Amino acid sequence: MATGKQKTGLGRGFGSLLPTNFDTGSILAEEHERIQKLAISSLRPNPDQPRQHFDEDSLRELGESIEQFGIIQPLVATATADGYMIIAGERRWRAAKLAGLKHVPVIVRTSQELEQLELAIIENVQRVDLSPLEQAASIERLHEQFNSSYEAIAKRLGKAHSTVVNTVRLLQLPETAKQALFEKQISEGHARQLLALKDTPEKQAELLELIIKNGWSVRQAERFVSSIKEGFKESQATEKRMAAETPETMRLAKRYRTSVRIHRTAKGGRVEIGFGSDEELARLLADLER
Repeated sequence: MATGKQKTGLGRGFGSLLPTNFDTGSILAEEHERIQKLAISSLRPNPDQPRQHFDEDSLRELGESIEQFGIIQPLVATATADGYMIIAGERRWRAAKLAGLKHVPVIVRTSQELEQLELAIIENVQRVDLSPLEQAASIERLHEQFNSSYEAIAKRLGKAHSTVVNTVRLLQLPETAKQALFEKQISEGHARQLLALKDTPEKQAELLELIIKNGWSVRQAERFVSSIKEGFKESQATEKRMAAETPETMRLAKRYRTSVRIHRTAKGGRVEIGFGSDEELARLLADLER
């Protein structure tokens, strides 16, 4: 989708927004200086890991890949009295065991380093100039790499749990929509309506184009989503459903001799009858009461 703007950030790939591993930042040494080869048996999962279920089929597939290519991204762990606790990479650790590996590459971090990194990310999320996508990426990093639940993250940020979850959901947007949000062609409210159509990618793309092309408000995008959800799959039928003026409103306008418009919402909508003066309002009320 051509926008005429120079792409930044997302144009280089969404991963360029924020670092994706623990070894980016001046407070840490270079990654190649910190990787150790540790016995799988010396590692144990973090008991506070939010993810408690790991899909067996997915683990087997990853294990086969590890058996063939090895572990590309090291695990992150911290030393404990009886070995090492996994901070990030439990899924890789489980898959490596299935693949029969005896040792895995690990970046060992002290608790002080982890606290510094976690605090830096939390401060990053709280910056007022951070875009919604950058906030989402930071929150997801806390969730995945620090084994923090969204509820715990919400408490630390002083935000509602639902707010944090909805922010992270922005990462599920297709790349074109992420780019539009990053470049402020659409708002976060528009993005939430796009997410409501994630099961119908073609309609999601259509809505994105209509928002940008026509300058649709969030309310208009919501009406489009409502129309699709109610079964109006064809573009022509959807556009008819979206129209504020319909044959029905035209009949009412003729009957009451004034303007009548429909405003649809996600559930139902409202009919708006216009009037130009108190006298006209009195006349309309008298007509409606007949």
